[in-house]
Amino acid sequence: MKTFFIEARHKGKVELPDEVIGLLPKKIALLTTVQFLGSLADVKKHLEKKGKKVLLLKAEHTKYPGQLLGCNIKKFDDSDGHDGFDAFLYIGDGLFHPQALMLKNNKPVFIYNPFSKKHTRLEEKDVELMKRKNESAKLKFLSSKEIGVLISTKPGQQQIKKAYALEKKFPGKSFYFLLFDTIDFGELENFPFIECFVNTACPRIAFDEAEKIGKAVVNVDEI
Repeated sequence: MKTFFIEARHKGKVELPDEVIGLLPKKIALLTTVQFLGSLADVKKHLEKKGKKVLLLKAEHTKYPGQLLGCNIKKFDDSDGHDGFDAFLYIGDGLFHPQALMLKNNKPVFIYNPFSKKHTRLEEKDVELMKRKNESAKLKFLSSKEIGVLISTKPGQQQIKKAYALEKKFPGKSFYFLLFDTIDFGELENFPFIECFVNTACPRIAFDEAEKIGKAVVNVDEI
């Protein structure tokens, strides 16, 4: 089935208050969702006039510099072609996207919501529980023999080669490959013998949906 994506852009203007700018360190990485990309250049210019050094990072599976997807659980470092930065500034609503930054990057995330005009700051402690659950899931995988592997057919999420590589890496375990487009967590109850799931689809499933699955879930890249 062919899929056609239409970008939905916010028509309003995003203006960053001086109160927020005053909280930011000298070097920042500016990120937002596709809705607010039209305002990114003006926000960057305004920040630079206030003496900030601003980077627009290119995340995986994104089309534009400065665009962030909620499934972009990635560490941004000097190998991305920059000389470092002190914090992230995320323009948008909700915590789903900025939490993705915190899960892999040991840097604070400043958030400005253009709708509510409110701002906040995320730090390591704000995702500490998610990280502890992830470490527990990895230990459960190592101690389990019956493993279910979640494989998506969605473009950008399909990692079937990594799924099959698990059998070679862990020959003492039994792997059951579960293929789907959109996962129905209730259907996983049909496999009660599975002790732990390995997720090869969107990495946020292991962090945000583990309670729906009811068993430990670890991302394939973690093992």
